[in-house]
Amino acid sequence: MRELTAPRARWAYAARLLDGHRWAVRPTLTSIAASGTAAATTLVIARGIGAAAFGHFTVVLTIALIVSVGMLTSLNYVMYQELPRAQPGNRPALVTTALFSTLVLAAGVIAVGLLASPLLTALLGIDVRTLCYSLALALAITVNQLTDSVLRGLKRFAFVANLKFAVAVGYLVASSVALLLLDIRDAEFYLVALILMYVVFAVVALAGFQVNPRSWSAARARSLYRHGAYVTVIAALVAVLFGIDVILLNRTAGQADVGAYSVYNGFPKRLLVVLLTEGIGVVLLPTLATMDKPSLLRRIRRIAPVVGLAMAVISLAASAVCFLLLRGQYPYSLELMALSAVGIGAHTVFHLYLFALSMDGVRGAKVFIACLIVGLPAALAGQALSIAWWGLVGALVAFALTNLLLVAILAFAAARLYRPRDSAAMTPVPEVAP
Repeated sequence: MRELTAPRARWAYAARLLDGHRWAVRPTLTSIAASGTAAATTLVIARGIGAAAFGHFTVVLTIALIVSVGMLTSLNYVMYQELPRAQPGNRPALVTTALFSTLVLAAGVIAVGLLASPLLTALLGIDVRTLCYSLALALAITVNQLTDSVLRGLKRFAFVANLKFAVAVGYLVASSVALLLLDIRDAEFYLVALILMYVVFAVVALAGFQVNPRSWSAARARSLYRHGAYVTVIAALVAVLFGIDVILLNRTAGQADVGAYSVYNGFPKRLLVVLLTEGIGVVLLPTLATMDKPSLLRRIRRIAPVVGLAMAVISLAASAVCFLLLRGQYPYSLELMALSAVGIGAHTVFHLYLFALSMDGVRGAKVFIACLIVGLPAALAGQALSIAWWGLVGALVAFALTNLLLVAILAFAAARLYRPRDSAAMTPVPEVAP
């Protein structure tokens, strides 16, 4: 028989896909090692400085991640798409325009933030010093992500992976020396170290591409920002939906609970980023872009329970290791970690829909934005009430419910809007000769 059974055919198809992307294996593994090293450093810092100081660290990082969305405006996403398509002679102008435009916009955001500091500090429940650290870290994250995307857009995968790993190791060594030899327990020292890590990456990355200040173009800048507009809206909504919980918890319960919440919820989310972003980002996203979207979304709907459960189990196991290493101010609670695991499982499925719809261009972006807007009021209200009533427990419950709500909305919208026109729209299982 020349026709294989469906499972064997899928395995053969996966093997051919892997064979065509063997070049990506080493950069991907190096990137995963770099992300893992950075996550391990955060774990070391959390144990060394204690829950309250680590809560301060988490608040600054959370605000910085939200602000960086406005500074970057998804130009990293645009660089990842546009640089491979551009003619070699046009790439320096493209990179220069993106870099200088981002720096100018970031400076404007910082200026507005400082001018509005009385309002922002009252709204966020922080002091001016914390706001300044958040803005500085946001700028460092912005230039890091932009230069990273330029290198990837130029297909310098090995260079960017090795550079990421080098700066991550440097961050780990510096933090370990500060804790073990110098006995520094101030969160701000490690925030400065994190800022320096991102800045060092960006400065060294500049050696990997050409910048020509005279090639900056206002017309090209407008084109770049139009391209990234939809992705920026998605990034902003996601940042608010999954960042406001830390700010609300800081206002309601204090920095110690924020530190504990970051361990219960933050570390599993970082693990999810390592597994999905570093693994999927290099190989699978280009594949998703060429797949039939109704078929792809049906497959996601079918595998969602299994994927969510698997990631929940992985999260639960990983958390046990984290708490075994931390001890002290971070007592392990199976009930709280189970709540976190449910949220992480649903968050994984949420990201599957994000990846699939983002690879459908403007149509997919519009669908995803609409789903986020529909779920936003209920999600934010649920977070505010849960955290106000139950503190740390409420934050974990709200994270799980927010993700379950968004997944339900996305699944419903995908089923209604991505229907195959006929049986031919189904992606066939490939036939492979034995």
